[in-house]
Amino acid sequence: MTSKANLVSSIETAAIKAGLKLVSATEGSDLSGQPTQVFQLGLPGLDDRRLQLELTEAFDFDKANLLPEMAAHLAAEAKRLRNPRPDCYVTLGGLPLAFGKFQWPFHRSTSGSDTYIVHGEISIADGGAHNLHAKVAASVTVTFAEIVPAMEQPYAETFVYNAIRKTVDFGQLEFLKSGNRQPVPVTTRFYSRWQKKFVFTETDDQERLRYLLSKIYWLSGVLGEGKPVWIADPRDAQYLNTTESDLLRMAGQEAGEGLMTLSGEYAAATPQLMARSAEYEAARDAALNFTKPQFNESMRSGHANM
Repeated sequence: MTSKANLVSSIETAAIKAGLKLVSATEGSDLSGQPTQVFQLGLPGLDDRRLQLELTEAFDFDKANLLPEMAAHLAAEAKRLRNPRPDCYVTLGGLPLAFGKFQWPFHRSTSGSDTYIVHGEISIADGGAHNLHAKVAASVTVTFAEIVPAMEQPYAETFVYNAIRKTVDFGQLEFLKSGNRQPVPVTTRFYSRWQKKFVFTETDDQERLRYLLSKIYWLSGVLGEGKPVWIADPRDAQYLNTTESDLLRMAGQEAGEGLMTLSGEYAAATPQLMARSAEYEAARDAALNFTKPQFNESMRSGHANM
């Protein structure tokens, strides 16, 4: 069996085990021209939801150090695909974002630097038609890449997405109607070698609850027409430096307050939560404004020390 046929067979088997189905497999190429396989995966009975997975054609994940993480990635994607907008996330500051146009897998930098790079795009996803977006280039040093099992989408997508969210939190990505690609360095500041895990944000219960309510407001209430969203998402747990069970615990406690309805691991917005639209729109505006360059008036007046 050729490496291509073997990869297709392995993905189909892994997808079925995760509760997904293989919709299609086509040939592609990465930015350096190397052949890839592009898979479209879906949920049985939900034909309008698709997950794209692009892997190096010769990639073999049927190994002890790679298979468990591939299985975990696909299992999480199967649950995430049940969200009304599986491509959308919120930041800790309350900015709803859509992630798309990512060109996996990583490719080596052509500028001479010792890094791996993946290109993608994020856009403001608040139901408006403003087309504000940021083209991004997430970079990982060759040394840092040693902690990643494989420089392929299933092994890197979560920490790349979270590094992008954290960079937005820092106000270091600007959203424009057009613009150049902006860098997102994924560095050791996001990884604890002592704990052997990624650490993006230290949060307490109050911040996590605020995050959950913001997520439910935007992804269920505004973008999802009231349909439920997955609360126990390990991608969010990593971003907030907590656990999936802790997110579920908090959602369960808050459900009694009438701001969400909880069914298993999914929560939907209630009219009481949607009545707080002014609060969430103000948080969105503040978070978006924080990403805009602020001109220093004292420098223009000549009063700044240079």
